[in-house]
Amino acid sequence: MNTLLAKVEHKWITLKQSWATTTTVCKAQVSTLPPEPVIPSKKPFKVDLLGGKRYSWCSCGHSKNQPFCDGAHKSKALGLFPLRFIPEKDGTVWLCGCKHTNTLPYCDGTHKQDFITSAPLHRDTD
Repeated sequence: MNTLLAKVEHKWITLKQSWATTTTVCKAQVSTLPPEPVIPSKKPFKVDLLGGKRYSWCSCGHSKNQPFCDGAHKSKALGLFPLRFIPEKDGTVWLCGCKHTNTLPYCDGTHKQDFITSAPLHRDTD
């Protein structure tokens, strides 16, 4: 028989069991990956930005103030955070609404791809 050491409530105990008959069931799901953002819009948001001003673009999709963050990620998308950015000059830009752009926070046309066009839009139930 093999000896197995297991840490239970900060105390080490020794269990003697055969590896062939031991089954471990893990009830907790642990992931090192952040959650996926939801899709609040399948089109970009046209916004006027001021150069030198700091903005927080919503990366989770839960904000009710799209495309900007309202803090909803703190309760609905733990592990996702807003993208803070400061534009160099005043201007009108297109900020991503599908939350899957490769040119954060700006739209790169990803919303036209099948995985976005076929996905359901997120509707907040609060």
